[in-house]
Amino acid sequence: MPLADIKEGLRDAKAVDTVVEMLGQRFGSRCQTGRALREQHAHTTSYIPPQPPDAVVYPETAEEVQAIVRLCNEHRVAIVPFGVGTSLEGHVNAPSGGICLDMGRMNRVIEVNQADLDCTVEPGITRTQLNSYLRDTGLFFPLDPGADATIGGMAATRASGTNAVRYGTMRENVIALEAVMADGTLIRTAHRARKTSAGYDLTRLLVGSEGTLGIITSVTLRLQGIPETIAGGLCAFPTLEAACNAVVMTIQMGVPVARIEILDAMQMKACNAYSGLNYAQVPTLFVEFHGNDETVAIHSRTFGDIAAEFGGSDFQWTRDPEERARLWDARHNAYFASLQLRPGANGLSTDVCVPISRLAECIAGTQADIAELGLLAPIVGHAGDGNFHVLALMDMQDRAEIDRVEEFVRRLNSRALSMDGTCTGEHGIGQGKQRFLVEELGDALQPMRQIKRALDPNGILNPGKIFALET
Repeated sequence: MPLADIKEGLRDAKAVDTVVEMLGQRFGSRCQTGRALREQHAHTTSYIPPQPPDAVVYPETAEEVQAIVRLCNEHRVAIVPFGVGTSLEGHVNAPSGGICLDMGRMNRVIEVNQADLDCTVEPGITRTQLNSYLRDTGLFFPLDPGADATIGGMAATRASGTNAVRYGTMRENVIALEAVMADGTLIRTAHRARKTSAGYDLTRLLVGSEGTLGIITSVTLRLQGIPETIAGGLCAFPTLEAACNAVVMTIQMGVPVARIEILDAMQMKACNAYSGLNYAQVPTLFVEFHGNDETVAIHSRTFGDIAAEFGGSDFQWTRDPEERARLWDARHNAYFASLQLRPGANGLSTDVCVPISRLAECIAGTQADIAELGLLAPIVGHAGDGNFHVLALMDMQDRAEIDRVEEFVRRLNSRALSMDGTCTGEHGIGQGKQRFLVEELGDALQPMRQIKRALDPNGILNPGKIFALET
Protein backbone atom coordinates (compact mmCIF):
# COMPACT_ATOMS: atom_id res chain seq x y z
CA MET A 1 0.00 0.00 0.00
CA PRO A 2 1.48 3.41 -0.91
CA LEU A 3 2.52 5.52 2.08
CA ALA A 4 -0.19 8.05 1.25
CA ASP A 5 -2.85 5.37 1.74
CA ILE A 6 -1.80 4.45 5.31
CA LYS A 7 -4.36 6.37 7.37
CA GLU A 8 -5.35 6.76 10.98
CA GLY A 9 -8.56 5.04 12.09
CA LEU A 10 -11.40 6.28 14.27
CA ARG A 11 -10.48 6.70 17.93
CA ASP A 12 -12.72 7.69 20.85
CA ALA A 13 -10.24 9.38 23.20
CA LYS A 14 -12.62 9.35 26.16
CA ALA A 15 -13.36 5.63 25.79
CA VAL A 16 -9.65 4.87 25.43
CA ASP A 17 -8.84 6.83 28.60
CA THR A 18 -11.52 4.93 30.51
CA VAL A 19 -10.26 1.54 29.36
CA VAL A 20 -6.61 2.39 30.03
CA GLU A 21 -7.45 3.57 33.55
CA MET A 22 -9.44 0.40 34.33
CA LEU A 23 -6.71 -1.84 32.92
CA GLY A 24 -4.12 0.02 34.98
CA GLN A 25 -6.15 -0.58 38.12
CA ARG A 26 -6.43 -4.31 37.40
CA PHE A 27 -3.02 -5.11 35.93
CA GLY A 28 -0.77 -2.57 37.62
CA SER A 29 2.74 -2.67 36.14
CA ARG A 30 1.53 -5.07 33.43
CA CYS A 31 -0.29 -2.13 31.84
CA GLN A 32 2.20 0.33 30.42
CA THR A 33 1.66 3.68 28.68
CA GLY A 34 5.24 4.90 28.24
CA ARG A 35 5.89 6.38 24.84
CA ALA A 36 9.03 4.36 24.04
CA LEU A 37 7.33 1.05 24.85
CA ARG A 38 4.24 1.95 22.82
CA GLU A 39 6.39 2.90 19.83
CA GLN A 40 8.33 -0.35 20.18
CA HIS A 41 5.05 -2.26 19.90
CA ALA A 42 4.19 -0.42 16.71
CA HIS A 43 7.58 -1.31 15.22
CA THR A 44 7.40 -3.21 11.97
CA THR A 45 10.27 -4.51 9.88
CA SER A 46 8.85 -2.62 6.92
CA TYR A 47 8.78 0.87 5.56
CA ILE A 48 5.21 1.47 6.73
CA PRO A 49 5.18 4.28 9.33
CA PRO A 50 4.57 3.02 12.89
CA GLN A 51 1.23 3.79 14.53
CA PRO A 52 1.53 3.16 18.30
CA PRO A 53 -1.26 1.97 20.61
CA ASP A 54 -2.39 3.93 23.67
CA ALA A 55 -1.28 1.23 26.12
CA VAL A 56 0.45 -2.13 26.19
CA VAL A 57 -0.97 -4.88 28.42
CA TYR A 58 0.73 -8.19 29.28
CA PRO A 59 -1.86 -10.92 29.99
CA GLU A 60 -0.71 -14.17 31.58
CA THR A 61 -3.82 -16.35 31.20
CA ALA A 62 -6.67 -16.88 28.77
CA GLU A 63 -9.04 -15.60 31.47
CA GLU A 64 -7.15 -12.31 31.56
CA VAL A 65 -7.38 -12.04 27.78
CA GLN A 66 -11.13 -12.56 28.07
CA ALA A 67 -11.44 -9.79 30.65
CA ILE A 68 -9.45 -7.36 28.50
CA VAL A 69 -11.46 -8.16 25.37
CA ARG A 70 -14.80 -7.80 27.18
CA LEU A 71 -13.76 -4.39 28.50
CA CYS A 72 -12.56 -3.18 25.11
CA ASN A 73 -15.66 -4.51 23.36
CA GLU A 74 -17.92 -2.76 25.86
CA HIS A 75 -16.22 0.58 25.18
CA ARG A 76 -15.46 -0.09 21.49
CA VAL A 77 -11.72 0.31 21.91
CA ALA A 78 -9.37 -1.39 19.43
CA ILE A 79 -7.15 -4.35 20.38
CA VAL A 80 -3.98 -5.31 18.50
CA PRO A 81 -2.39 -8.70 19.40
CA PHE A 82 1.42 -8.68 19.46
CA GLY A 83 3.90 -11.58 19.38
CA VAL A 84 7.49 -10.42 18.85
CA GLY A 85 6.86 -7.91 16.08
CA THR A 86 8.44 -9.71 13.12
CA SER A 87 5.56 -8.87 10.77
CA LEU A 88 6.40 -7.22 7.45
CA GLU A 89 3.15 -5.57 6.34
CA GLY A 90 2.15 -3.38 9.29
CA HIS A 91 0.17 -6.10 11.08
CA VAL A 92 0.96 -4.74 14.58
CA ASN A 93 0.26 -1.08 13.83
CA ALA A 94 -2.60 0.53 15.75
CA PRO A 95 -4.25 2.97 13.30
CA SER A 96 -7.16 3.41 15.73
CA GLY A 97 -4.97 3.53 18.84
CA GLY A 98 -6.30 1.35 21.63
CA ILE A 99 -4.71 -1.56 23.46
CA CYS A 100 -1.76 -3.67 22.35
CA LEU A 101 -2.03 -7.16 23.82
CA ASP A 102 1.55 -8.40 24.22
CA MET A 103 1.27 -12.20 24.47
CA GLY A 104 4.92 -12.74 25.42
CA ARG A 105 4.16 -13.90 28.98
CA MET A 106 1.81 -16.60 27.74
CA ASN A 107 4.69 -18.82 26.61
CA ARG A 108 4.16 -22.14 28.34
CA VAL A 109 4.07 -25.64 26.87
CA ILE A 110 0.71 -27.00 28.03
CA GLU A 111 1.22 -30.63 27.00
CA VAL A 112 3.24 -32.87 24.71
CA ASN A 113 1.72 -36.10 23.40
CA GLN A 114 4.70 -38.07 22.13
CA ALA A 115 2.70 -41.08 20.96
CA ASP A 116 0.40 -38.85 18.89
CA LEU A 117 3.15 -36.52 17.65
CA ASP A 118 1.44 -33.35 18.81
CA CYS A 119 1.69 -30.67 21.45
CA THR A 120 -0.37 -27.78 22.81
CA VAL A 121 1.32 -24.48 23.61
CA GLU A 122 0.46 -20.93 24.54
CA PRO A 123 0.78 -18.35 21.77
CA GLY A 124 3.77 -16.43 23.13
CA ILE A 125 6.28 -19.27 22.90
CA THR A 126 8.71 -18.91 20.00
CA ARG A 127 9.56 -21.72 17.61
CA THR A 128 13.13 -22.01 18.96
CA GLN A 129 11.91 -22.11 22.55
CA LEU A 130 9.48 -24.87 21.62
CA ASN A 131 12.11 -26.92 19.83
CA SER A 132 14.50 -26.54 22.77
CA TYR A 133 11.76 -27.91 25.03
CA LEU A 134 11.05 -30.80 22.66
CA ARG A 135 14.66 -31.84 22.04
CA ASP A 136 14.75 -34.66 24.60
CA THR A 137 11.50 -36.13 23.28
CA GLY A 138 12.96 -36.95 19.86
CA LEU A 139 10.36 -34.65 18.24
CA PHE A 140 10.52 -31.22 16.67
CA PHE A 141 8.27 -28.57 15.18
CA PRO A 142 9.50 -28.20 11.58
CA LEU A 143 8.27 -24.82 10.40
CA ASP A 144 11.06 -22.27 10.11
CA PRO A 145 10.12 -18.80 8.84
CA GLY A 146 13.63 -17.53 9.54
CA ALA A 147 12.74 -15.05 12.26
CA ASP A 148 12.24 -16.47 15.76
CA ALA A 149 8.52 -15.76 15.59
CA THR A 150 5.96 -16.76 18.19
CA ILE A 151 3.71 -19.72 17.49
CA GLY A 152 0.63 -17.54 17.93
CA GLY A 153 1.95 -15.01 15.43
CA MET A 154 2.85 -17.78 13.00
CA ALA A 155 -0.69 -19.17 13.24
CA ALA A 156 -2.26 -15.72 12.87
CA THR A 157 -0.32 -15.01 9.67
CA ARG A 158 -0.39 -18.56 8.28
CA ALA A 159 3.40 -18.55 8.24
CA SER A 160 5.62 -21.13 6.57
CA GLY A 161 9.30 -20.76 5.69
CA THR A 162 12.26 -22.81 4.52
CA ASN A 163 10.87 -26.25 5.43
CA ALA A 164 7.42 -25.74 3.92
CA VAL A 165 8.24 -27.67 0.73
CA ARG A 166 8.38 -30.86 2.83
CA TYR A 167 6.33 -30.16 5.96
CA GLY A 168 3.72 -27.67 4.78
CA THR A 169 2.65 -24.34 6.26
CA MET A 170 0.88 -23.44 9.48
CA ARG A 171 -2.37 -24.29 7.70
CA GLU A 172 -1.35 -27.96 7.62
CA ASN A 173 0.40 -28.03 10.99
CA VAL A 174 -2.21 -26.50 13.30
CA ILE A 175 -4.62 -29.15 14.58
CA ALA A 176 -6.72 -26.95 16.85
CA LEU A 177 -6.86 -23.53 18.47
CA GLU A 178 -8.31 -21.86 21.50
CA ALA A 179 -9.21 -18.24 20.88
CA VAL A 180 -11.02 -15.39 22.57
CA MET A 181 -13.66 -13.94 20.29
CA ALA A 182 -14.66 -10.29 20.14
CA ASP A 183 -17.37 -10.64 22.81
CA GLY A 184 -14.92 -12.30 25.22
CA THR A 185 -16.08 -15.88 24.64
CA LEU A 186 -13.31 -18.48 24.74
CA ILE A 187 -13.76 -21.15 22.07
CA ARG A 188 -11.88 -24.30 21.05
CA THR A 189 -12.01 -24.98 17.34
CA ALA A 190 -11.33 -28.75 17.38
CA HIS A 191 -10.02 -31.69 19.40
CA ARG A 192 -6.72 -33.53 18.77
CA ALA A 193 -8.02 -36.06 16.24
CA ARG A 194 -6.01 -35.89 12.99
CA LYS A 195 -9.14 -35.46 10.91
CA THR A 196 -12.71 -34.38 11.47
CA SER A 197 -15.88 -33.70 9.49
CA ALA A 198 -17.59 -31.97 12.42
CA GLY A 199 -18.99 -28.58 11.52
CA TYR A 200 -17.33 -25.56 9.95
CA ASP A 201 -13.53 -25.57 9.94
CA LEU A 202 -13.00 -22.72 12.42
CA THR A 203 -9.36 -23.71 12.84
CA ARG A 204 -8.59 -22.83 9.22
CA LEU A 205 -10.73 -19.72 9.48
CA LEU A 206 -8.64 -18.34 12.35
CA VAL A 207 -5.28 -19.49 10.95
CA GLY A 208 -4.23 -16.59 8.74
CA SER A 209 -6.87 -14.15 10.02
CA GLU A 210 -4.14 -11.81 11.35
CA GLY A 211 -5.88 -11.17 14.67
CA THR A 212 -8.99 -9.72 13.02
CA LEU A 213 -11.42 -12.49 14.06
CA GLY A 214 -10.13 -13.70 17.44
CA ILE A 215 -7.14 -13.64 19.77
CA ILE A 216 -5.34 -16.98 19.92
CA THR A 217 -4.67 -18.25 23.46
CA SER A 218 -3.42 -21.78 22.69
CA VAL A 219 -2.32 -23.76 19.65
CA THR A 220 -2.25 -27.54 19.14
CA LEU A 221 0.47 -28.44 16.64
CA ARG A 222 1.60 -31.44 14.62
CA LEU A 223 5.13 -32.55 15.44
CA GLN A 224 7.66 -34.61 13.51
CA GLY A 225 10.35 -37.07 14.54
CA ILE A 226 13.84 -35.59 14.49
CA PRO A 227 15.46 -37.04 11.35
CA GLU A 228 18.17 -39.65 11.87
CA THR A 229 20.34 -37.84 9.34
CA ILE A 230 20.26 -34.33 7.90
CA ALA A 231 22.42 -33.44 4.90
CA GLY A 232 22.70 -30.05 3.28
CA GLY A 233 24.77 -28.00 0.91
CA LEU A 234 24.73 -25.50 -1.91
CA CYS A 235 25.04 -25.45 -5.67
CA ALA A 236 25.96 -22.47 -7.85
CA PHE A 237 24.34 -21.83 -11.26
CA PRO A 238 25.18 -19.61 -14.24
CA THR A 239 21.74 -17.95 -14.22
CA LEU A 240 18.67 -17.69 -12.04
CA GLU A 241 16.68 -19.34 -14.81
CA ALA A 242 18.96 -22.39 -14.71
CA ALA A 243 18.61 -22.60 -10.93
CA CYS A 244 14.81 -22.34 -11.15
CA ASN A 245 14.67 -25.03 -13.81
CA ALA A 246 16.72 -27.33 -11.58
CA VAL A 247 14.20 -26.74 -8.80
CA VAL A 248 11.26 -27.56 -11.07
CA MET A 249 12.82 -30.82 -12.24
CA THR A 250 13.73 -31.78 -8.65
CA ILE A 251 10.12 -31.32 -7.52
CA GLN A 252 8.64 -32.99 -10.59
CA MET A 253 10.87 -36.04 -10.12
CA GLY A 254 9.61 -36.42 -6.58
CA VAL A 255 12.97 -35.89 -4.88
CA PRO A 256 11.93 -35.26 -1.24
CA VAL A 257 13.86 -32.08 -0.45
CA ALA A 258 13.30 -30.65 3.02
CA ARG A 259 14.50 -27.20 1.99
CA ILE A 260 15.46 -25.72 -1.37
CA GLU A 261 16.20 -22.00 -1.25
CA ILE A 262 17.24 -19.73 -4.10
CA LEU A 263 19.49 -16.66 -3.70
CA ASP A 264 20.46 -14.33 -6.51
CA ALA A 265 24.00 -13.00 -7.05
CA MET A 266 23.36 -9.78 -5.11
CA GLN A 267 22.00 -11.73 -2.15
CA MET A 268 25.05 -14.02 -2.19
CA LYS A 269 27.32 -10.97 -2.16
CA ALA A 270 25.45 -9.62 0.87
CA CYS A 271 25.55 -12.96 2.72
CA ASN A 272 29.26 -13.36 2.09
CA ALA A 273 30.03 -9.90 3.49
CA TYR A 274 27.68 -10.18 6.48
CA SER A 275 28.51 -13.75 7.53
CA GLY A 276 32.21 -13.79 6.62
CA LEU A 277 31.82 -16.39 3.86
CA ASN A 278 33.48 -16.86 0.51
CA TYR A 279 30.87 -18.48 -1.73
CA ALA A 280 30.64 -17.69 -5.45
CA GLN A 281 28.57 -14.56 -6.01
CA VAL A 282 26.23 -16.14 -8.55
CA PRO A 283 22.67 -17.53 -8.36
CA THR A 284 22.77 -20.32 -5.79
CA LEU A 285 20.50 -23.02 -4.38
CA PHE A 286 20.71 -23.98 -0.71
CA VAL A 287 19.38 -27.53 -0.33
CA GLU A 288 18.71 -29.89 2.59
CA PHE A 289 17.54 -33.51 2.87
CA HIS A 290 16.12 -35.36 5.89
CA GLY A 291 16.15 -39.14 6.36
CA ASN A 292 18.76 -41.78 7.17
CA ASP A 293 22.35 -42.09 5.93
CA GLU A 294 21.37 -44.09 2.87
CA THR A 295 18.39 -42.01 1.73
CA VAL A 296 20.03 -38.59 2.16
CA ALA A 297 23.04 -39.83 0.17
CA ILE A 298 20.81 -41.10 -2.64
CA HIS A 299 18.74 -37.91 -2.76
CA SER A 300 21.82 -35.68 -2.60
CA ARG A 301 23.42 -37.51 -5.53
CA THR A 302 20.16 -37.34 -7.50
CA PHE A 303 19.91 -33.60 -6.94
CA GLY A 304 23.56 -33.20 -7.96
CA ASP A 305 22.82 -34.99 -11.25
CA ILE A 306 19.80 -32.74 -11.90
CA ALA A 307 21.81 -29.61 -11.12
CA ALA A 308 24.54 -30.66 -13.52
CA GLU A 309 21.99 -30.86 -16.35
CA PHE A 310 21.37 -27.13 -15.93
CA GLY A 311 24.98 -26.07 -15.62
CA GLY A 312 25.15 -26.21 -11.85
CA SER A 313 28.42 -26.64 -10.00
CA ASP A 314 29.24 -29.82 -8.11
CA PHE A 315 26.72 -30.15 -5.28
CA GLN A 316 28.85 -29.89 -2.17
CA TRP A 317 26.85 -31.44 0.68
CA THR A 318 27.64 -32.39 4.25
CA ARG A 319 26.14 -34.14 7.24
CA ASP A 320 28.26 -32.09 9.67
CA PRO A 321 25.90 -30.09 11.95
CA GLU A 322 28.28 -27.14 12.35
CA GLU A 323 28.81 -26.73 8.62
CA ARG A 324 25.07 -26.94 7.98
CA ALA A 325 24.37 -24.43 10.76
CA ARG A 326 26.83 -21.97 9.22
CA LEU A 327 25.13 -22.38 5.84
CA TRP A 328 21.62 -21.84 7.14
CA ASP A 329 22.62 -19.01 9.49
CA ALA A 330 23.78 -17.17 6.39
CA ARG A 331 20.41 -17.82 4.74
CA HIS A 332 18.43 -16.75 7.81
CA ASN A 333 20.45 -13.54 8.11
CA ALA A 334 19.74 -12.60 4.49
CA TYR A 335 17.46 -9.70 5.49
CA PHE A 336 20.03 -8.05 7.74
CA ALA A 337 22.83 -8.84 5.30
CA SER A 338 20.92 -7.06 2.54
CA LEU A 339 20.49 -3.92 4.61
CA GLN A 340 24.29 -3.67 4.82
CA LEU A 341 24.47 -3.30 1.04
CA ARG A 342 23.26 0.26 1.53
CA PRO A 343 23.86 1.48 5.09
CA GLY A 344 21.19 3.84 6.35
CA ALA A 345 18.62 2.76 3.78
CA ASN A 346 15.20 1.37 4.60
CA GLY A 347 14.07 -1.91 3.13
CA LEU A 348 10.69 -2.81 1.71
CA SER A 349 10.45 -6.58 1.95
CA THR A 350 7.75 -8.07 -0.22
CA ASP A 351 6.85 -11.56 -1.36
CA VAL A 352 4.80 -13.28 -4.02
CA CYS A 353 4.16 -16.92 -4.87
CA VAL A 354 3.52 -18.49 -8.27
CA PRO A 355 3.17 -22.04 -9.62
CA ILE A 356 6.71 -23.41 -9.74
CA SER A 357 6.46 -23.85 -13.52
CA ARG A 358 6.26 -20.02 -13.75
CA LEU A 359 8.95 -19.27 -11.14
CA ALA A 360 11.84 -18.70 -13.57
CA GLU A 361 9.71 -16.44 -15.76
CA CYS A 362 8.44 -14.44 -12.79
CA ILE A 363 11.92 -13.92 -11.33
CA ALA A 364 13.32 -12.94 -14.75
CA GLY A 365 10.63 -10.29 -15.15
CA THR A 366 11.29 -9.09 -11.62
CA GLN A 367 15.00 -8.69 -12.31
CA ALA A 368 14.21 -6.74 -15.48
CA ASP A 369 12.03 -4.35 -13.47
CA ILE A 370 14.74 -3.90 -10.84
CA ALA A 371 17.22 -2.93 -13.56
CA GLU A 372 14.79 -0.65 -15.42
CA LEU A 373 13.82 1.24 -12.25
CA GLY A 374 17.42 1.56 -11.07
CA LEU A 375 16.88 -0.22 -7.75
CA LEU A 376 19.07 -2.20 -5.41
CA ALA A 377 16.89 -5.20 -4.55
CA PRO A 378 18.30 -8.67 -3.78
CA ILE A 379 16.10 -11.74 -4.26
CA VAL A 380 15.79 -14.81 -2.04
CA GLY A 381 13.08 -17.43 -2.15
CA HIS A 382 11.57 -20.72 -1.05
CA ALA A 383 11.95 -22.07 -4.53
CA GLY A 384 10.36 -25.45 -3.85
CA ASP A 385 6.91 -23.91 -3.52
CA GLY A 386 7.30 -20.96 -5.93
CA ASN A 387 7.56 -18.34 -3.19
CA PHE A 388 10.23 -15.62 -3.35
CA HIS A 389 11.06 -12.39 -1.55
CA VAL A 390 12.55 -9.12 -2.74
CA LEU A 391 14.07 -6.52 -0.41
CA ALA A 392 14.04 -3.15 -2.17
CA LEU A 393 16.45 -0.73 -0.49
CA MET A 394 15.58 2.96 -0.57
CA ASP A 395 16.17 6.39 0.89
CA MET A 396 13.04 7.35 2.82
CA GLN A 397 13.85 11.04 2.27
CA ASP A 398 13.79 10.65 -1.51
CA ARG A 399 10.18 10.79 -2.70
CA ALA A 400 11.13 9.90 -6.26
CA GLU A 401 12.91 6.76 -5.10
CA ILE A 402 9.96 5.77 -2.92
CA ASP A 403 7.71 6.16 -5.96
CA ARG A 404 9.99 3.86 -8.00
CA VAL A 405 9.94 1.23 -5.26
CA GLU A 406 6.16 1.39 -5.00
CA GLU A 407 5.88 1.06 -8.78
CA PHE A 408 8.18 -1.97 -8.60
CA VAL A 409 5.98 -3.60 -5.94
CA ARG A 410 2.89 -2.92 -8.06
CA ARG A 411 4.49 -4.59 -11.09
CA LEU A 412 5.73 -7.55 -9.04
CA ASN A 413 2.30 -8.30 -7.58
CA SER A 414 0.49 -7.78 -10.88
CA ARG A 415 2.91 -10.15 -12.62
CA ALA A 416 2.41 -12.83 -9.98
CA LEU A 417 -1.38 -12.54 -10.23
CA SER A 418 -1.24 -12.71 -14.02
CA MET A 419 0.55 -16.07 -13.60
CA ASP A 420 -2.24 -17.43 -11.41
CA GLY A 421 -0.15 -16.76 -8.31
CA THR A 422 -0.78 -14.78 -5.15
CA CYS A 423 0.30 -11.39 -3.85
CA THR A 424 1.73 -13.02 -0.73
CA GLY A 425 2.91 -16.55 -0.06
CA GLU A 426 3.63 -15.97 3.63
CA HIS A 427 3.96 -12.32 4.67
CA GLY A 428 0.21 -11.79 4.89
CA ILE A 429 -1.84 -8.73 3.94
CA GLY A 430 -1.76 -6.44 7.00
CA GLN A 431 -1.90 -2.84 5.87
CA GLY A 432 0.60 -3.05 3.04
CA LYS A 433 -1.02 -5.45 0.55
CA GLN A 434 -4.70 -4.58 0.75
CA ARG A 435 -5.01 -3.19 -2.76
CA PHE A 436 -3.39 -6.32 -4.21
CA LEU A 437 -5.81 -8.55 -2.30
CA VAL A 438 -8.67 -6.70 -4.02
CA GLU A 439 -7.02 -7.41 -7.38
CA GLU A 440 -6.45 -11.05 -6.44
CA LEU A 441 -9.82 -12.03 -4.96
CA GLY A 442 -12.31 -9.38 -6.09
CA ASP A 443 -15.86 -10.23 -5.06
CA ALA A 444 -14.61 -12.94 -2.69
CA LEU A 445 -13.81 -10.12 -0.25
CA GLN A 446 -17.51 -9.53 0.31
CA PRO A 447 -18.16 -12.77 2.24
CA MET A 448 -14.94 -12.08 4.15
CA ARG A 449 -16.36 -8.73 5.22
CA GLN A 450 -19.60 -10.44 6.24
CA ILE A 451 -17.66 -12.91 8.40
CA LYS A 452 -15.73 -10.05 10.01
CA ARG A 453 -18.91 -8.12 10.79
CA ALA A 454 -20.62 -11.21 12.18
CA LEU A 455 -17.76 -12.20 14.49
CA ASP A 456 -16.59 -8.69 15.41
CA PRO A 457 -19.59 -6.37 15.07
CA ASN A 458 -17.90 -3.50 16.91
CA GLY A 459 -14.75 -3.78 14.81
CA ILE A 460 -12.33 -3.89 17.76
CA LEU A 461 -10.02 -6.74 16.65
CA ASN A 462 -6.95 -5.41 14.81
CA PRO A 463 -8.89 -2.84 12.76
CA GLY A 464 -7.51 -1.57 9.48
CA LYS A 465 -5.93 -4.86 8.46
CA ILE A 466 -6.48 -7.21 5.47
CA PHE A 467 -9.32 -5.20 3.87
CA ALA A 468 -11.46 -2.11 4.34
CA LEU A 469 -14.90 -2.85 5.73
CA GLU A 470 -16.39 -0.14 3.51
CA THR A 471 -16.79 -1.07 -0.13
